[in-house]
Amino acid sequence: MKTTKLLKGVVISALFAATQAIAAPVAVDLELVLAVDVSGSVSTGEYNGQRNGYVAAFKDAAVQGAMFDTDGGNRIGKIAVTYVEWDHGQETQIGWTLISNATEAVNFADAIAAATRSGSGSTGIGSAVDYSTGLFSFNDPTNAAFAGARQVIDVSGDGTANTGTNPVTARNNALAAGVDAINGIAIGSESLRQYYENNVIGGTGAFALLATNFEESFTAGIKKKLFYEISGTTPVPEPATLGLLGLGMMGLFLRRRRMAA
Repeated sequence: MKTTKLLKGVVISALFAATQAIAAPVAVDLELVLAVDVSGSVSTGEYNGQRNGYVAAFKDAAVQGAMFDTDGGNRIGKIAVTYVEWDHGQETQIGWTLISNATEAVNFADAIAAATRSGSGSTGIGSAVDYSTGLFSFNDPTNAAFAGARQVIDVSGDGTANTGTNPVTARNNALAAGVDAINGIAIGSESLRQYYENNVIGGTGAFALLATNFEESFTAGIKKKLFYEISGTTPVPEPATLGLLGLGMMGLFLRRRRMAA
């Protein structure tokens, strides 16, 4: 009888220890969901180009530098990231993964390279945001592997929503739930980037970038986007945009002078 009680006590202690281990998530600077468009408008070649852009980004020295930067002790120098593909449905291709050194970053990139396309249906941006929101640690903090100082959704896509949750509704719900920012990279045209700006992105420092194609432009854009997201900085306006802002401010100044006169 005593032996049975002793064994039972050992089992209970082991279960308690395991529970405590689960309840102690790894602290990271950022929890990042990469939500990648695989809808029917994305051809096989374009899918490969988009995937290769993410692979190149996680192997990029500047992006890795942002991941591991401790900012003199103000940051941890680690991130947690998951890779999701979406069309009218969603599939987590790579679950939450800790990246705290260059080897882990390269391994994550290689896992993306090995992924097999999950779909090719209609374009459900809002539903993808809903799904991504459900992946964060704040949804179940007692069973989370990681606890991030920030939670960010990174959406890439080449079209407007035509199925599922309204993107504006999904965005507002995500921010209300605790997501810090939803950023976007629109592949194609400036009008699509503006659609993302008006309907998809939101939160602190949120931004939408434009990639004119799935190859070089997307690769450059996603490197820039990941750098900003990981470092917690916001893109500065492009020179052309700055010029337009300057002209606008000058026009306002001249108008006020005329009104004063």
